Amino acid sequence: MKSLASMLLFTFVTIAPVSQATAQERPPAAAATKAEPQKSALADLAKGEAAFGGVCAACHGPDANSVIPVNPTLAQQHPEYLIKQITDFKSGARANPIMMGMASTLATDADIKNVAYFLASKSARPGTAKDKELAALGERIFRGGVVDRQIPACAACHSPNGAGIPAQYPRLKGQMPEYTAAQLTAFRDGVRKNSLPMSQVAAKLNDREIKGLADYIAGLR
Repeated sequence: MKSLASMLLFTFVTIAPVSQATAQERPPAAAATKAEPQKSALADLAKGEAAFGGVCAACHGPDANSVIPVNPTLAQQHPEYLIKQITDFKSGARANPIMMGMASTLATDADIKNVAYFLASKSARPGTAKDKELAALGERIFRGGVVDRQIPACAACHSPNGAGIPAQYPRLKGQMPEYTAAQLTAFRDGVRKNSLPMSQVAAKLNDREIKGLADYIAGLR
C-alpha cells in the first residue's frame, strides 16, 4: 500500500508561479482535440452533451467552465474522477442535496460515462490567482508541503502544474478558488467523506493555508 505521503502529494489546481506556464502542461485545446476520438470510442459524446445541457449547464456553464464561484469548472477533468464523483453523489457517499438529485437523473452507468467523457473532451479556461501573498503561501505548501507538520506536497498526486494524474488524481489547475477552499474545508471538517487521503491531509490545514492553496491553484497554468 502506498504511504499517505505518496498518496496525498495532491496538487490543488495551482502550481506554476501564479502566472507562469509550466513545461509539463499539455496544450489545453490541442490535448482535448487529439484525445476526443479515443474518448468517442469509449462513450457517446453526443448523448453526454445532451444530458449535460439538460441538467448540468445552468450551474457549471454551457461549456463546462463555471462562472459561479461556488460551482466547479468541469471541463477537461479526468473522466474516471468524474465518474467516481457522480456515482458517489448517487449513492450518498458524497452528500450534497442538489448534486444528489441531479446525479439521480443519470439512470445508468452508460449515462454517467457519456457525461464524464463529454466533459473531459471540453477545454478548460485558465484561472487567475488574486492575492499575491496568499498565493505565495499556497505555492509553498503545494510544491513542498509542510514537513514539520507532516503535510505532504500536493504536487506529488496532482502533478506540479495541477493537471492531475488520469484515473488516479483529479485535475485542479484553474479551478474556482471559492470552490477549492470549500472542498478543502469540507474534507477538514468531516463534511465531505469520500476520500480518506484528502480528509487526512486537509485535517492539518488552517483557514489561511486553505485560502492560499485555493488561490494558488486557481492561477496554475
